Amino acid sequence: MTKKSKIFSFFIWLGRAVIVLFFLMAAIGSIIFLSYLRDLPQPESFVESQFNQPTKIYDATGQVLLYTVVGQENRTVVSYDQISPYLRQAVLAAEDSQFYQHHGLDWKGLGRAILVDLKLKKPLEGGSTITQQLIRSYFLNNQKTLKRKTEEIILTLELERKYSKKQILTWYLNQVPFGSNFYGVEVASEQYFRKHAKDISLPEAATLAALIKAPTYLSPYGPHLNQLIDRRNYILGRMEKLGYITKEQMTAAQKTQPHFQNIRNVLKAPHFTLHVVKELEDTYGKHYLQRNGLKVYTTLNWPIQEEAEKVIQEGVKRNRLYHVYNGSLVAIDPQTGKILALVGSKDYFASSYPPHCSARQNQCLFDPKFDVAHLGERHPGSSLKPFIYATAFEKGISPSHIVMDEKTDFGNWGGKDYIPNNYDHRFRGPVTLEQALAESLNVPSVKVFLYLAGIQDSLKTLKAAGISSPLPAVPSLVLGAGDVNLLELTGAYGIFATGGYKIKPFDILKIEDSQGNIIFQAQSQKEKREVINPQVAQIITRILSSEKDRAPMFGYHSNLYIPGYQVAVKTGTNDNFQDFWTIGYTSHLITGVWLGNNNQAPMAKVPAVTTAGWVWNKFMSRVLPDVTP
Repeated sequence: MTKKSKIFSFFIWLGRAVIVLFFLMAAIGSIIFLSYLRDLPQPESFVESQFNQPTKIYDATGQVLLYTVVGQENRTVVSYDQISPYLRQAVLAAEDSQFYQHHGLDWKGLGRAILVDLKLKKPLEGGSTITQQLIRSYFLNNQKTLKRKTEEIILTLELERKYSKKQILTWYLNQVPFGSNFYGVEVASEQYFRKHAKDISLPEAATLAALIKAPTYLSPYGPHLNQLIDRRNYILGRMEKLGYITKEQMTAAQKTQPHFQNIRNVLKAPHFTLHVVKELEDTYGKHYLQRNGLKVYTTLNWPIQEEAEKVIQEGVKRNRLYHVYNGSLVAIDPQTGKILALVGSKDYFASSYPPHCSARQNQCLFDPKFDVAHLGERHPGSSLKPFIYATAFEKGISPSHIVMDEKTDFGNWGGKDYIPNNYDHRFRGPVTLEQALAESLNVPSVKVFLYLAGIQDSLKTLKAAGISSPLPAVPSLVLGAGDVNLLELTGAYGIFATGGYKIKPFDILKIEDSQGNIIFQAQSQKEKREVINPQVAQIITRILSSEKDRAPMFGYHSNLYIPGYQVAVKTGTNDNFQDFWTIGYTSHLITGVWLGNNNQAPMAKVPAVTTAGWVWNKFMSRVLPDVTP
């Protein structure tokens, strides 16, 4: 064989070897590929499964978000059209400017990332497209291994083959994290800017897009706000370069200072809202609320709630000279039972007031987290008297019936004689029941309780009116023995405001599932029942609203008087001056106010009309014009 023939044969052999090696490598690659493919999830999972969505709690209008019940991921899914074009463009400029040109993989960017990784001998460089990021965050982990990268590429190509760019971008914008446990553009827009994603401005959109790179490090509530703004301005520059915005828009947006929502605003009407959350958890379970995207519409009237919070803070500050450190307010629509406002303490977000604090619950002058309205069992003073008189009137006793207001020993109760006194330590002799109730006279009221209404029948009236707290069968009950909470006492006055009917207070109007289907609808009128005779309710209302009848005790134009309105109202002060109450109503609004201290430290020896009465008057004066037809 010639030398030329030998060289030719060698190249033939080499060519065959290369071909065999190629097919061998292809076979091995196919086996590896198929082994990866066998265990991979299908991109259809985006369609077959849902993102976890939190439950959102709103006011009655559905316009004010009170709270979001979240698990590990706080997310609200929105459609492509519900996302601002600025926000879509900013994300593309920041994360994948060639999104609409590639088929899932940016080979140039991928090659650059590989070269950098090889140079540094560490897998640090990115280069991932939006589709790759979506696949990685939804299906895979963040380990930079050959196996995971191969799986990512396979799923990325498959997702791009089956779905439109619009759908992929929508999924991405609903999936990507923006800091804390805020996932998706809608929640990020709401939490940072109190806006829906569709309403985000250009500089706000670029700011959100900037967070994607390092949401924790660049958090606007952390120490790196300047770096966040720098990245925002870089993204705005990219948007201008890509033709999304003009140079003028870019310059104006880069000069804009961002205004982020106060993090405290993520929970509104805290004691009311957290009680609603507890009700929902008892019914549906915590995990269901965190994952299934319920929309809960409450009875809360947000403008009235804001006024209630404001007036409680004003009232506690004003009454500090009387050693008052906390307050609570409840407002109810008596005709429907809707709780319109509820303030459980002076300020849920404040610090406890230090004097007399201990580790035990409720042992501070002011405990911001403790919900007095729902949980505070306190002595009601003489605020129970109207129910006792109503029981007597139900039995046919006339308001003009005469009793003696004089020093009286009612016998031995609890090991000692019970000899009550009137608040002003004066006795008036013969008085009518109408006069005794209007002036809140103690001795005649005990006589009505024991001899005219009867203890057991009075207790039945109180229970039927909505007082579920156990009350003692003792003469001092009519002057404040026993404990009630503000919500049940305020609701109980509804039997007078409605003309004798009991309508149970409630706080949830309706609940919708994530698809908008109504799964709960309140039907309060079904629970409406007559508790006392309508004529008796009218008598109580007439007595409690008579400026003339109460003037001998309270004076004219006191805090119980509201010009232009006929308002029935009753105060309550217990013997030790530990609780100040005022509960008053019209046919359209009942308001109950409590002032005191969490640890039951006594306050100054002044009447409730001076303290709680002032708060009640200010609130009713401000709100009645808005609720009265």
